[in-house]
Amino acid sequence: MHQAVISGTGLYTPPHRISNDELVASFNAYVQHYNREHAEAIARGECEAKQESSSAFIEKASGIKSRYVIDKEGILDPQRMVPHIPERSNDEWSILCEMSVTAAREALSRAGRTPADIDGVIVACSNLQRPYPAIAIEVQAALGIQGFGFDMNVACSSATFGLQTAANAVQLGQARAVLVVDPEICTGHLNFRDRDSHFIFGDAATALIIERADLAISPYQLEILGTKLLTQFSNNIRNNFGFLNRAAEEGMGNPDKLFVQEGRKVFKEVCPMVADLISTHLAELHIPIDKVSRFWLHQANLNMNQLIVRRLLGRDAEPHESPVILDTYANTSSAGSVIALHLNQDDLKPGNLGVLSSFGAGYSIGSVVLRKH
Repeated sequence: MHQAVISGTGLYTPPHRISNDELVASFNAYVQHYNREHAEAIARGECEAKQESSSAFIEKASGIKSRYVIDKEGILDPQRMVPHIPERSNDEWSILCEMSVTAAREALSRAGRTPADIDGVIVACSNLQRPYPAIAIEVQAALGIQGFGFDMNVACSSATFGLQTAANAVQLGQARAVLVVDPEICTGHLNFRDRDSHFIFGDAATALIIERADLAISPYQLEILGTKLLTQFSNNIRNNFGFLNRAAEEGMGNPDKLFVQEGRKVFKEVCPMVADLISTHLAELHIPIDKVSRFWLHQANLNMNQLIVRRLLGRDAEPHESPVILDTYANTSSAGSVIALHLNQDDLKPGNLGVLSSFGAGYSIGSVVLRKH
């Protein structure tokens, strides 16, 4: 068995940014138009008037202040409220591939590696733009990597599940190094006309290089001390979009073909599950909680992260102990915890311990314990 390390991380940030104020202005313009158009039906009690949103409501509910997006104009157009991402020909690199390659090149640079050093590619994300050919094989081709590639989806936990899969391949000698990429265009499956969720997501892509410790040359190495995964079926976060929709025409207009969730139930059920999994994982590795310097948690909701760390530490976390990036990036699904890791790792000292954790639809939860080399 070989020791595996994360030797490089990378990040792609889209070019456009939407503040809460901009998003609210668009949403409220839509609401006002809807209420005027349906005024008589609302008065007769046949339908309910829609409520306006506010930046204060969004920040209190989530901690989100802004988000980066692939397309801004389409989202903010009250008549559209969907990002405009034109289809590309089959002869062009797809947009997920393009995002992945940008993040991957930074990860390769930090690892001191070239595509020739990589034996496998895993693209792990919540929403793939097509069933096949695999985006991972396209990324492999775009970078010129020899070896294998495949896609996987465990929603917001895709990155940690992909990381464990890559670590297993490295530890067993099946690969010298594996690239794990998490390209997320979350705005593509977000209902921007739903007051309870229109603010949740942003777009981004992250990349990780997992390789053998005895071959690694990077100054940014994080030893993988252990991984632990958990899934438990729940309908509280769901997206029913899929290829069978066209075979059931009666359901094509249903809102559950986009992201839907029961937020309060998710908060109540997931927080203790995450805290318990991390606590159990650390105990199995004989690591006291107070020896962990940093928690890179899934960036979905500030209140969730604060509660999880409070349950673990028995107190509120200091800002450096549980870094927050969702205030500027919003929820980027599987990319979120890796963005937190990427932007908040270089200050760690050799021997410092950290936990990378994801949680989301499934339910799916991942815990990865890391030690600064």
